[in-house]
Amino acid sequence: MILSPGMNRAHIAGLDVAVREASVEDASRLAVLLDGGSLTAKEDVTDVAAYRDALSEILATDGQTVLVAERAGEVVGLCQLITFRHIQERGGRCAEVESVHVDEACRGQGVGSTLMGEAVRRARAEGCYRVQLTSNVARVEARQWYERLGFEASHVGFKLYLDGRGGATKQGLGS
Repeated sequence: MILSPGMNRAHIAGLDVAVREASVEDASRLAVLLDGGSLTAKEDVTDVAAYRDALSEILATDGQTVLVAERAGEVVGLCQLITFRHIQERGGRCAEVESVHVDEACRGQGVGSTLMGEAVRRARAEGCYRVQLTSNVARVEARQWYERLGFEASHVGFKLYLDGRGGATKQGLGS
């Protein structure tokens, strides 16, 4: 595989995995990967224009990118990396990893580790002191995988859906 300047490659168990920034042309494949990893609501993989629009906006926004893992020229994984400055740590930079998905047929083959390694490398290069992520409590194997990568389960995450999803039964801010 020929790598463009923005790509990193890893050789894992004889597999050639390259990580690069996503392009708008990747939108339909990313939708399929997101849909394959969804626990609840399925992605509308037929609405490719929505994914293209979202990807265009993400890629045009400072501090945001979507990374894709390729093997044999096929996109087999993705994650979104968001870097930002916040008030903690004297205004330190922090990175958030979202939407980590690897094609089911490629799991356990080092694709996700290569992808996450590149996300952490980029966060360091951006001067971030911390990389954080959330993982659904139902994804026991994923949480164990993140721990093997060196992440600590240090917080409890909360979500407040503003569009009626989530089934909250108590009165609250989302009502």
